[in-house]
Amino acid sequence: MGTDLESVLVSKEEIDAKLAELAAKIDAEYAGKELLLVGVLKGAVMVMADLARTLSNPVTMDWMAVSSYGAGTQSSGVVRILKDLDTDIKGKHVLIVEDIIDSGLTLSWLLSNLGSREPASLNVCTLLRKPDAAKVAIDVKWVGFDIPSEFVVGYGLDYGEKYRNLPFVGTLAPHVYGG
Repeated sequence: MGTDLESVLVSKEEIDAKLAELAAKIDAEYAGKELLLVGVLKGAVMVMADLARTLSNPVTMDWMAVSSYGAGTQSSGVVRILKDLDTDIKGKHVLIVEDIIDSGLTLSWLLSNLGSREPASLNVCTLLRKPDAAKVAIDVKWVGFDIPSEFVVGYGLDYGEKYRNLPFVGTLAPHVYGG
């Protein structure tokens, strides 16, 4: 990626180790229960795939795509569903798997929407969280890493649909996004 990246914030090895740690906690929490993992497209693809492969208990998976309206990179919390779940979640144990929680506005909306569908339980696991960027309080059961409010890419996170394929999370050099 040449000079596009400023630094590696979370290495592939750190991600792998954290996912193993989170998977052990999730396996213990849902032992003997059927668990549905719900990923939010497109960012959560890497996290969800690697987490699912690390879990020992069997799981099913489904995906949602949502769009939040806002100016540029800022979420307004006004959300529309682009792709809904294929699965009826009533009475099921649901774990939303996120790549990153920034303002929390979209996730707050998603929790409310899915909660209205009467799941047996509804929890959140995220690889990354930016506590300083939070605009709403969200109960997140499992957090991989708290990171500073910097623009990050890699491991599913993009800028202009690029950099998702990086095996680590890094900060983007300001010249790339005009910062």
